[in-house]
Amino acid sequence: MLDNPPMLTIHRGHARPDAALIEAFRGAQTSHLVDAMEGRGALDYRVKPMDPANAAFVGPALTALAYPADVVGVYGALAEAQPGDVVMVANDGYTATAVVGDIVAGMMKNKGIAAFVTDGVARDRAGIVAAGMPLFAAGIVPNSPAANGPGVVGAPVTIGGVSVRSGDIVVGDADGVVVIPHDQAAMVLQRLAAIRVAETQAIARVEAGVTDTDRIRAIMASARIIGP
Repeated sequence: MLDNPPMLTIHRGHARPDAALIEAFRGAQTSHLVDAMEGRGALDYRVKPMDPANAAFVGPALTALAYPADVVGVYGALAEAQPGDVVMVANDGYTATAVVGDIVAGMMKNKGIAAFVTDGVARDRAGIVAAGMPLFAAGIVPNSPAANGPGVVGAPVTIGGVSVRSGDIVVGDADGVVVIPHDQAAMVLQRLAAIRVAETQAIARVEAGVTDTDRIRAIMASARIIGP
């Protein structure tokens, strides 16, 4: 790199999903959403809620990149976020220092941010839980970061193996976080309705005592049997 990048770069102008479309995903189960997207869309299993009892959220993504051991990108996202946004911070999966703590979580809660999600780690878990905003991270460590930059807000990022753009719809629950690309949201919502019906029917059959399905029987019928 010939020159140092700016301390903070902000990309504005991304499309925001319609409020009614966002609201249609409220309460959706993350596993159902994944099924509606052909089995993908969930962040890495390590990205989990600090408080599983307060993990449900939905909102449009505001992306940020915080370089390892630095929080300038987080500060930029805090300043740029609108009420209802889900701040999605890529931190390159860095785990030696925290990228968020209870003070910033409290300020985000005050601003009306719906949730904070990062592939980095957090600190001050008790304070984060007390702040009351759903916050997902890959773990907890007390070590503190610097604020020297560079940081980026609004550009596409990858978090937990999933590409995220500002304006994508993000849904979380105690199991994890799912990203729904903005341009696929209407299709996913349509599929979600059918999956909910099928899931309800499957649960009813299990509660009635069934022990297999047509798929399981077909697999067993095609199995190569070795031995008596």
